Amino acid sequence: MKPTLLVLAAGMGSRYGGLKQMDGVGPNGETIIDYSIYDAVQAGFGKVVYIVREYFLEQFKETVARKYSHVKCIDGSPLEFVFVTQELDKIPARFLPLNPERQKPWGTAHAMLMAAEVIHEPFLVINGDDYYGKESFRIAADWCRAHENTRGVYAIVGFELDHTLSESGGVSRGICHYDADGHLTDVVEHLNIIQGADGVVTGDNSATGEHVVLRGKDLCSMNMWGFTPDYFAGSAVLFEDFLEKNSQELKKEFYIPYAVDCMIRSGEASCDVLSTPARWFGVTYKEDRPAVVAKFAELAREGVYPTPLYQ
Repeated sequence: MKPTLLVLAAGMGSRYGGLKQMDGVGPNGETIIDYSIYDAVQAGFGKVVYIVREYFLEQFKETVARKYSHVKCIDGSPLEFVFVTQELDKIPARFLPLNPERQKPWGTAHAMLMAAEVIHEPFLVINGDDYYGKESFRIAADWCRAHENTRGVYAIVGFELDHTLSESGGVSRGICHYDADGHLTDVVEHLNIIQGADGVVTGDNSATGEHVVLRGKDLCSMNMWGFTPDYFAGSAVLFEDFLEKNSQELKKEFYIPYAVDCMIRSGEASCDVLSTPARWFGVTYKEDRPAVVAKFAELAREGVYPTPLYQ
């Protein structure tokens, strides 16, 4: 069984005034998505599902066809690509029409639901503009293969907090709390997380407003989740419940952590916390870009990746 990689890319064009996922940061113009797909293929993934917006679907398809047409899975078969779109009106008909002033998409968990008809195997969800590292994809792929015939068991790949910080300013991170068996109990959002000159990491607990000291080895969520396909049915029910309360709201969004938390609390599912030693990086601030470019250049020099990445 080859698991599927689900790439959340629908929000990128609007956030960056263009397709940031096309922004070259590697030595030969490689994008962060290029590296994620390379790592996923090496880990044994066999299909990539992109969630994009309709207005840049054709441009995205053309770019993918040009870059990856010769990429093979580790068993020699062609890597499969599927595209689905997330739009505001892709919701159950009884909740239409929407508030005409609504512009924000419905969030990451709604985006995932767009792929319900094209994924029938365990799968991994990632952000299109985040670098997760080779080890993370191997860990996730092993989990997916081990859960081919299970239901109601999901996973989050947790990154050590001090492997996710930005030198350009404070960041927001969801700190994972889990029980003695390694099952997620909740994810607590912390804001304005920075590491001081003394090495101490601090942030603001969004639930209590308290300014707290955090541990660098605390595991945090970078939106890298493993699911079995039964997730979609449960999430669809939760989305309808969400819309009952929020269909006319302008900004409320239906997020993956919220859906997972609801399923954990109802006893419908459990969520394994998987720890990765990898260092996450991405362009949180425009000032982060030069450091990201330098990091990919270093990885190429060290032989971690071939250069160019795709021949």
